[in-house]
Amino acid sequence: MAQALPVNGAAATAQLATNGEHSDSEDFKLKFCTVCASNNNRSMESHLRLAAANYPVISFGTGSLVRLPGPSISQPNVYHFNKTSYDSMYKELEAQDPRLYKANGILNMLDRNRNVKWGPERWQDWQVGMPRMGSKISEKGGEGVEGGVVDVVITCEERCWDAVVDDLLNRGSPLNRPVHIINVDIKDNHEEALVGGRGILDLADSLNKAAAEERKADPAGFDSGGAASRSGFDERVPEIIGAWQERWPNLPAVWTLGWF
Repeated sequence: MAQALPVNGAAATAQLATNGEHSDSEDFKLKFCTVCASNNNRSMESHLRLAAANYPVISFGTGSLVRLPGPSISQPNVYHFNKTSYDSMYKELEAQDPRLYKANGILNMLDRNRNVKWGPERWQDWQVGMPRMGSKISEKGGEGVEGGVVDVVITCEERCWDAVVDDLLNRGSPLNRPVHIINVDIKDNHEEALVGGRGILDLADSLNKAAAEERKADPAGFDSGGAASRSGFDERVPEIIGAWQERWPNLPAVWTLGWF
């Protein structure tokens, strides 16, 4: 695992001034994974944004349990990953106190989530290279990630980034496939999640543009995750993030190259 590098605008170069331009006609798409603590707010807003832009995307949480705000700070609503659907959470909280959970945005969030995928999944339970939660799951952004691998993991909080990096180290790189792990620090509220989602889509467009350019030399090798075929893209990522950071100075980013 490479050493983590904080990224700032000083890394930007003039040739990257066109970063962030989205093109719906682009055939090639990087595969993304978004991660937050409970796979409910920040990762799901980003999941939806990326899926709407036709990127293959999956999402996870890194916490031990799914925790949502309850009637007080000391009384959160707690659920199990991989076993509880967003729809069942919505119906339970709507029955408990519809006024409270509408006012704090939880019902709106869960309604969005249940229209994206079935329920929250835990990163540590994901078997890389294997289908997730059975083959009957239909979700937005699911086309293209059926094989269980992604090119870029974007976390939304540094402790989630730490959890992902540590977990990949512990797995021992069985596929020997490079993956970029980027943390975009987003405060865990609905307003900041919206801003963060826009920033992450802009970053995805920038990365995808560079990947499409570097892929032309060896499409098959690039798509199979060959380190040699991806080296040109891998080397450009820090500068791409640096240019992006200038456009999004309120979303601090950290990056490293890991391995599946």
